[in-house]
Amino acid sequence: MPAAPPLPVSNEARPAERLDLRFRALVPETDWARLPPAVRHRFTKRLGDGQSAVYAGQVIETRLSRLGWLLAQALRLVGAPLPTTAIAGVPSVVAVMPDPGGGQVWTRLYARGTGFPQAIHSAKRFRGPTGLEEHVGAGLGMSLRVTVEGEALVFRSERYFVERFGLRITLPGWLTPGRLTVRHAATGPHAFRFSFEIRHSWIGLLLSQEAEFSDQATMRAAA
Repeated sequence: MPAAPPLPVSNEARPAERLDLRFRALVPETDWARLPPAVRHRFTKRLGDGQSAVYAGQVIETRLSRLGWLLAQALRLVGAPLPTTAIAGVPSVVAVMPDPGGGQVWTRLYARGTGFPQAIHSAKRFRGPTGLEEHVGAGLGMSLRVTVEGEALVFRSERYFVERFGLRITLPGWLTPGRLTVRHAATGPHAFRFSFEIRHSWIGLLLSQEAEFSDQATMRAAA
């Protein structure tokens, strides 16, 4: 009697092959387990060559102090990595795609009252003393510490640096805008709230923003 043909191997039997575990490796396993499934799914989504993840939603509120506004304008010289106006109630889109350097490129589009939307680009790279860095242009970047607080995944800046001509210079605290804090929290099975702030230890809050997004691919699959 001929042997039965081997059963096909289900993709579900090898889920780790379809996951990107680099964010997960930055926090303790017990903390990661506290995150809602939607947050864990979003930060373990593997993006191959030619793939991207798209999130669409709207900006709820943007606040800039006078010094925060000046900071945002000054950073136009390195690609405008911060919102330059106090926008609210406007459409926004975030696209994530693989970075040739081995990380991820994040592009954020913010609609404005007139003219074209503002485009903000940054690259997250899994290296450095904290295991994660964000590069925003002209060699400027920061090391990020990742933690879980409540049911949110939180990113905080630890040090800023400038890379030029193969050299890295860590900026002293008095030359930095303060601590950047970013939070990702689930608001539903396919939606999440993104918030960030920059707070200076002497001056206080310089800039903050809250926005809500939904995973377009997940919503299409569920429709």
